[in-house]
Amino acid sequence: MDLLKTFVLFALTALAEIVGCYLPYLWLRQGRSAWLLVPAAASLALFAWLLTLHPTAAGRVYAAYGGVYIGVAMVWLMAVEKVRPTATDWLGVAVCFVGMAIIMTGSRAAP
Repeated sequence: MDLLKTFVLFALTALAEIVGCYLPYLWLRQGRSAWLLVPAAASLALFAWLLTLHPTAAGRVYAAYGGVYIGVAMVWLMAVEKVRPTATDWLGVAVCFVGMAIIMTGSRAAP
């Protein structure tokens, strides 16, 4: 159950990061209001805070989080940008999830 809890926390963290980066993109590349920078900053602050909730070493968290981020980015691609990921996109996500699982469940050497 800890792996599922960690995965959900990673997914929420990824969503906060993507929103925090997507809103400035809308402002800079699509001419939207600069006011989008306010929720973008809040979303990025939430992202940083969510990363602190993980009980393991920061470097390990960032490494494992990267795999989940890739998966959430593909879902974002479909849901928000209306672009259909390819089979190789999904294969890459699967490889990243396996890597994330290995990192998070692997043995830990004594300090």
